[in-house]
Amino acid sequence: MNSALRIFCCLVAFCIGSIESLQAKEAKQASPNFVIIFADDLGYGDLECYGHPRFKTPHLNQMAAEGARLTQFNVPVPYCAPSRATLLTGRYPWRHGVWFNPAPDGKQFNTGVGIADSEVLISELLKEQGYSTLCVGKWHLGHNPRFYPTRHGFDDYLGILYSNDMRPVNLIKGEQVIEYPVIQANLTQRYTERAIEFIKENQQKPFFLYLPHAMPHKPLAASEAFYKKSGNGLYGDVIAELDWSVGEILKTLKDLKLDENTLVIFASDNGPWFGGNTAGLSGMKSTSWEGGLRVPMIARWPGKIPPRQVIDTVCGSIDVFPTILKQAGIKVPADRVIDGKDLFPVLTEQAPTPHEALFSMKGNSLFTVRSGPWKLHIKPSPRQLLANQGEDWVDPRGPDGVTIIAPYEQAMPNQPPGLLTGDQPVPMMLFNLEKDPAEQRNVAKDHPEVVARLQKLYEEMQTQVPDSIRNFDPRARSKK
Repeated sequence: MNSALRIFCCLVAFCIGSIESLQAKEAKQASPNFVIIFADDLGYGDLECYGHPRFKTPHLNQMAAEGARLTQFNVPVPYCAPSRATLLTGRYPWRHGVWFNPAPDGKQFNTGVGIADSEVLISELLKEQGYSTLCVGKWHLGHNPRFYPTRHGFDDYLGILYSNDMRPVNLIKGEQVIEYPVIQANLTQRYTERAIEFIKENQQKPFFLYLPHAMPHKPLAASEAFYKKSGNGLYGDVIAELDWSVGEILKTLKDLKLDENTLVIFASDNGPWFGGNTAGLSGMKSTSWEGGLRVPMIARWPGKIPPRQVIDTVCGSIDVFPTILKQAGIKVPADRVIDGKDLFPVLTEQAPTPHEALFSMKGNSLFTVRSGPWKLHIKPSPRQLLANQGEDWVDPRGPDGVTIIAPYEQAMPNQPPGLLTGDQPVPMMLFNLEKDPAEQRNVAKDHPEVVARLQKLYEEMQTQVPDSIRNFDPRARSKK
């Protein structure tokens, strides 16, 4: 072979190799990235873009302006662990089995609770498709080793395995305790730094980042860079730092030119605790009023989700699982009931709700049915917790070790986040949330046909709640 022909063949081989390399790179880039930022106990009205009169959240405001802000996004329980399991499985708590909060310092009956091996999480399905996966923050799907994030589809983990007011407050890296006691004031910053590091490490391959922040769950804590800087008290400082965290992650995606290939979702696990804000809704965390079940949700994906949308469609955290799978090109598991629906038509076309009804649970019982504008409270729920307590209340879950920099600035029961007015709670209350979003006037007597329809939906779903849950007696279990 003469030299000219040899050079020609080399050039052809080089071009073919370059084309194949480019095709492989484009194929990888075609797989979208997913980021879920999940705040803890963030109220529907805690963000400036959701109407807070004082808190400033410029980065979340910008995220909403560049995407969709949902006003009717619901969680299935008004507290932590079951809501998180629903987010990651697309299933109601009575299906995935995490229907109350496991706690290492709790009663005997809840120390062994966690996500079952038989459940399929977003992280597991994405990992099977070659995604890099990281959970950084609060897990709360079990704190025994068999429940660890690294056993359920996450390549790595950094965080506290449960709520930051449970003891001991251990910081876990992978499956090892790396710090005790934990300076909680630094958690938001540390979680953000690890999240950014993960994005940079995996910028050449598809990734799933699940960032369930510790804040603003009590005890509230902000780093020195934000403490006493907002002018709106410790709660305002905490919100400002959460907003900064979102801004840093979005900036990283932009700087690495990953912006248009990444779906970012920001939401909360349930309504607020004392000091928070529900934007005029009734109730709070641990209640089945809108203040406990309706949370902020912002979705952003430049080029896919149109900007400046305010969407009133009724939907929920059960929908995140099938929405992400659809965008990743992964089929929804067919061997189990998936309660969620693909939310992308809602986010891109403001399509009508894909649900005939949404259900909520509290304890071992179904509590509410939401269908269109109507919400039926099957069982009554108080509008306020610790109603007889004031600013001298002593939290039985006091801080463990060096956890906070402002132990005397925590919000107290005299700072309820939601409305306390309205008709007294009784069974079978009906509200029209379009006309009465604050759930002030029970109209059950005026609309018996609506009550009957929603009660029928409740009874049909109730048959799907296992007897082991419906008949659960924590008092009997705790004595064993």
